Amino acid sequence: MTPTLQGLAGPMLAMFILTLLVWVVMFARRMSYLGANKIDAEELRAPAEVEALLPPQVQSPANNLRNLVELPVVFYALCLYLTVYTQVDGFYVACAWVFVIFRYLHSAVHCSYNKVMHRFLVYLVSSVALWVMVIRATLGLLS
Repeated sequence: MTPTLQGLAGPMLAMFILTLLVWVVMFARRMSYLGANKIDAEELRAPAEVEALLPPQVQSPANNLRNLVELPVVFYALCLYLTVYTQVDGFYVACAWVFVIFRYLHSAVHCSYNKVMHRFLVYLVSSVALWVMVIRATLGLLS
């Protein structure tokens, strides 16, 4: 199947799966920590209480999950726009996969050893891929 026939469904579904995986990691880490430390869930009523009671290693998946509803929302909207207006081509598909691969790397760094510069660099590559798609789509609309 050619990239234009496959469209952007693959990259979009891969991002949905990434969001699911990060959610599962967040849930598992939180439940494990709460159980091991005998913390009552009622002590976690507000975000400030969660931040105060849970260490960074337990919280990092939750922080990453919040990241997955920032730029990826632009990605989803753009993919739908490009699909509806039949603008999808191999270049968009390649950029979409670059975005997705580097978002996976970003999540892996964020949820594991969390070195800021490593996380920033993979975030930067994913962001550039997305903004190239946005700029190209905008120029295509204007021409």
